[in-house]
Amino acid sequence: MANLKPVEFFKQVRAEAKKVTWPSRKETTVSTIAVFIMVFLAAVFLFLSDQIIAVVIRFILGFGS
Repeated sequence: MANLKPVEFFKQVRAEAKKVTWPSRKETTVSTIAVFIMVFLAAVFLFLSDQIIAVVIRFILGFGS
């Protein structure tokens, strides 16, 4: 790796930062909503899976009513 001087390093960082393409407000909103939906679906799936496994274990161990 090249031994860069601090000034040269910051020049390169600045040049790379100019290449960044930020998402639009609409893209950010849509992505955020998609994330919340997926988190909700994952939470429901894990809750139901946990409940089913608990019922099966209670049945196997004979603790069910």
